[in-house]
Amino acid sequence: MSLCIAAAGKTTVLAASFFTLSWTHSVEKTRWEEDWKVTPAGLEIVAARIKGSGAGMEPPEGAVFRDGWWTYVPHLPPRPSLVLAASGATASGWRLCAGETCLDLGAEAGEPVSVQACPSDQ
Repeated sequence: MSLCIAAAGKTTVLAASFFTLSWTHSVEKTRWEEDWKVTPAGLEIVAARIKGSGAGMEPPEGAVFRDGWWTYVPHLPPRPSLVLAASGATASGWRLCAGETCLDLGAEAGEPVSVQACPSDQ
């Protein structure tokens, strides 16, 4: 499977079936991470971690505090895509890592960033 990332008018293709999306909460300045699988059904979240709790980022019921992180497994259906805001008004953008490749996305104001499984012909 491949992951297609559309940002700033261009598409980047990563050969990846798994990726981690991370960011810093704009108010609490706390780290948040999500692990995703790229599948024929779309993007499936498999785990999430929050470095702390606070405004708008309370860990859900069943979360476990381990090694300084609230960890949990979200129960959501596959998504056709993720749309990441690029407001330029936060301390940082998004960081997407697949294997040894990491991309910083949406740090500056602009169009939203789209992440999705690539069509099978790419």
